Parts: sequence; structure tokens; C-alpha cells
Amino acid sequence: MLSQNNSHSKYLDPILIRHQHNPHNLLQILREAQEHYGYIHSEAIDYLELQLQLPRSMVEGVASFYSLLYLQPHGEYRILFSDNITDRMLGNMDLIENMCEQLWVEAGKVSEDGLVSINTTSCTGMCDQGPAVLINNIAINRMTKDRVSALCELVRERVPLSEWPLEFFAIEDNIHKKDILLNSNFKSGSALAEVLLHSAEETLQEVKTSKLRGRGGAGFSTGSKWEFCRAASGEQHYVVCNADEGEPGTFKDRVLLSSYADMVFEGMTICAHVIGAKKGFLYLRGEYRYLLDHLNAILQQRRQQSLLGNGILGHATFNFDIEIHLGAGAYICGEESALIESLEGKRGTPRNRPPFPVTSGYLNQPTVVNNVETFCAVSLIGLHGGAWYENIGTETSSGTKILSVSGDCMRPGLYEYPFGVTVAQVLADCGAQNTQAVQISGPSGICVASNEFDRRITFDDLPTAGAFMVFDESRDMFEVARNFVHFFKHESCGFCTPCRVGTSLLSNMMDKLAHGHGSPYDFAEIEKLNELLLSTSHCGLGHSACNPVLDTIAKFRPAYDKRLIHKEYIPAFDLDYALSQARQMTGRDDTGAHLERNHDAK
Repeated sequence: MLSQNNSHSKYLDPILIRHQHNPHNLLQILREAQEHYGYIHSEAIDYLELQLQLPRSMVEGVASFYSLLYLQPHGEYRILFSDNITDRMLGNMDLIENMCEQLWVEAGKVSEDGLVSINTTSCTGMCDQGPAVLINNIAINRMTKDRVSALCELVRERVPLSEWPLEFFAIEDNIHKKDILLNSNFKSGSALAEVLLHSAEETLQEVKTSKLRGRGGAGFSTGSKWEFCRAASGEQHYVVCNADEGEPGTFKDRVLLSSYADMVFEGMTICAHVIGAKKGFLYLRGEYRYLLDHLNAILQQRRQQSLLGNGILGHATFNFDIEIHLGAGAYICGEESALIESLEGKRGTPRNRPPFPVTSGYLNQPTVVNNVETFCAVSLIGLHGGAWYENIGTETSSGTKILSVSGDCMRPGLYEYPFGVTVAQVLADCGAQNTQAVQISGPSGICVASNEFDRRITFDDLPTAGAFMVFDESRDMFEVARNFVHFFKHESCGFCTPCRVGTSLLSNMMDKLAHGHGSPYDFAEIEKLNELLLSTSHCGLGHSACNPVLDTIAKFRPAYDKRLIHKEYIPAFDLDYALSQARQMTGRDDTGAHLERNHDAK
């Protein structure tokens, strides 16, 4: 155990003081410690164990859960290439290879001098302007070979990230179509002032009248959620904004937080007025670290405008403030109960439900969790009323939906439509041509083939959290599904055996097909695996892991059939193929250098 004079205390003590030695802030403490030191040192864990009165196993367990935290040195420059399918389509793998050659480092490893490491990560929320990388968790977009060379030179010269050219860090909103939300010209405090003319009950009724449904994809009634939470007993009530949009192909929250943050915070404050909350949290995904200072500045400005803090807008009993918690790379934390676990400084493992967060959420207190776009819509409802909002969209899906359009189109970016817009209309607006498929709502969503482009974006037809990924006829839909399957394997939290093992098995099956070892037997095994995951997985990740494979098998069967080289089952491991490198090294490729069974088969 370390003493108070340990060298790590010099940088850890200010962090601990800032977080009031609160163990529920463990993730934030670990993240800030890493930003200072480069990784989470073993002796630093000893010190945190002592200061926070937590078991070392818990501190180390939390640190090991999140992909953007490191327990071992990963170099002064930790470079992670986004490996979403759209980044693949834009040539990220060639750029990785090019950078590794220039910096003399092997992908997935740290250079011998400890200067740099290069690896891949899941989607970084920059699909409209990829390929993207994270360098020490800060995003850089639109990577090209020239930009790779420029970055390599800066790394070799050990130029601090703070001194890199600002144009490297420029991130655009890319808004191409606006409707009531994106075109609102919202003024901070305007909705809140209107809401505070009415009681909390009256405001709740306006939200219910609007028929607003959560914009995270599930579409649960926002008014009902707030009503349940308001009625729940507890010492405190909490408001949580889920800004952990980790679904590949989704980036609308990034833009809303960058350019419409006042609407987000105002919606959270209106929710607090309704449910009687005094504290709120915005859980910001770790890949959006670059937005943290910007958002904190807006929060401070709102406090100065009496829109946060004590006595909001002169109402002596209305006290509410918001704190930002930054994630650290865990897709599963987009699930609301896993997000709450993370907020409490723990591993982001989904909880059993019931009880639901509205009765037993943050610190087991009644908690409303809504996403960024939902809170923006609340601000519009507060300003214009529920009846106005309800008249937009369709009978079952009121209001508008913001789509994150990426992939094979001329104008990737954000498009806002009233609910009911067809897939074909979106494709026409974004300049897509020769489209064979659109993936709606990311890997866990629905793959729509060209004969379905008259379907509509609504909760009762094509519900979506926002992702709209376009694939033209040049794309191999098998490889698209394979990329999605590898994503699920990487992002499984590992809590339950069916998902942990099942996603790995599914990934192996897709790799087996890709390597020419497929047979009809493997299709049957995928069907069995899907049934197992649906019936036994702990959360939605396992339930949806087979979706991209089953969808593409049903709609793009030729992409799979051409890989079914064998009629009968054969094992995935091919020993003769594994010996090919040895044959190459020895210059032999004669009959004697091959296994007899495989040679005869040829």
C-alpha cells in the first residue's frame, strides 16, 4: 500500500479533490488520471484503492472494462483508426498499413521506443467525414495518405497534440436538410420561461399531448416515462441524458451537442421541473472528448443566466444543475441501465429489469433517461405546445426524425424529416445512386433491399435511432454483415455466457465462410445460434447480434452462395493452408509439401 507521499499523489490528489473522493466518480477519476499519465499505473490503482476505500479488484475491474482506458503503456501517441464499415469503404485499412510502415510499428502493438501504438476501434461517430482516427482520444477526420504522412512527421518530432495544426481537428456539422428542430433558431431560456408559467402537471400533460416518443430507437412514450418517474417515491429524482451514441452509422447527437446544446440542456431542465429533480447528468461518449470543454462552457453560461443552479429564473424552489460524465469506449453503455452503472463508477453491465430506472435508477433512485434528440424535442414542445408538435409526422410517430446518412452517397450528413418519409426520398436527397441496400438503425437494426425503398421511417414500419447507411451495387453485403458481426463480438460486455461465447462463435462462422470453408451446415448453425442468443442473452446486444447475418442471407443470398464451396461440413481450420507460409519460405510447392488429403481434394 502506498503512502500519502507517493509520487502518484501529486497528480491524483487534485483529481480526487475535484471529485470529492466520491467512489461513484471512479470512471471519471481513472479517465483524468490516464490523461495525465498516459495510462493507469499499477501504483496509481494502489493509491486510489486507499483513498476511495474500494477493493483493488473493483478499481482494476472498472479500468479493464473500457476500451479507451489502458492498464499498460500504449505509447505517447495512442492512434486508433475507426473500423466502422463506412471507414472500411473509404480505405481505412490501407491508411493503417501506410502509417504502420512510416512509423515502423506493427498494428496492435506499441513501438519499441514506446513512442506510438496503432490499432483499430469501433465507430467514432464520424461516419459522414471518415476515415477517422482518435489520437489520445481526440478525433481527427478525413484521413488521406497526405494527412497520414503529416501526422507521422508530427509524431516522430514528438510535437504535443495541443500544438498540432487546428485544421486537423476541424469537425463539420454537415447538415443538409433542416426541419422544425435543426431550423429552430432556439434562444436559450425561451422554452423554460414559457414552461415556468405553468405547473409541473400542466407541463407533463403537454408532453403527453405531443405523443413524443423516445428517439433512441425503442420509441417508448416520453410523457409516460416522466409520469412514472414523477410518481415514484425516493429521496432524490434524477435526469440523465444518454449521449453515448455508439451505434455504428449514428452521429446526430454529435451535431446536436456541438451546435444545439442549449436545446439539450433546456429539455433536461424542463424534465427536472416535471419530475422534481435537482441533479442531472449528461453521459457523453468517450469518442466525443473534444466536446467536453465546449459543453462545460455552455453549462457555466446557463448558470450565469439563471437557467441552472439555485432559484432558476427567479423561482426560489426550483434548483437544478447538470454534470457531464465522459464515457471511455463501451458500446453497451448506450443501454440505459448499463449507462447508469457506468455513471455510478462501475463496469457498464446491464441490469436485470424490472425494476426499471424510472423507479430504481441512479443510486437506486427514480431516474428519467432520455437521449439527446428527445430532450431537444422537449424544448420545442415547451416553447410551442404539445398540440403543435402532435400535428407533425404521422398518427403513431409524431414530430420529426434526424437521420445520420453515410456510405455511398454524394452528400453524407444530417437530414431532418417529419416521420413518414420514405427510404427512396432520403436516397434521392442525399445523392445516392445504384443503391442495393440501406442499413437502418445500425447493425442491430434492419437491412432494407432495393425492392423495399418505399417503406417509411416510422415507429410502426422502420424505427431507427438515426443511422441510415447506404450501400451501392459495388458492395459485398456479406462483408458488410461480417464487419457488423465483428463489431458485436468486440463490444459484448462479457457478462453473460450466451452473448460472450455466441458473438465469438458467430464471428468465427463468418470468417470461416470468408476463408472458403463454408457449407450449408454453417447456415443451420447460425439459425440455431440466433435462437440461443434470443432466448438466453442478458440484454439487447446478444438479441440482435445475428440480425445483420440473417437479413443479408434472406435478401442477398448470392453473396453467401458464392462462398459455399463445399456441400458437406468441413472444419474451419485448414492445416495445409496454415503450412503455406512455410512452403513459401522454403520455396517448395510440390506434391510432397502438401498434406495428401488436401492435395487429393485439389
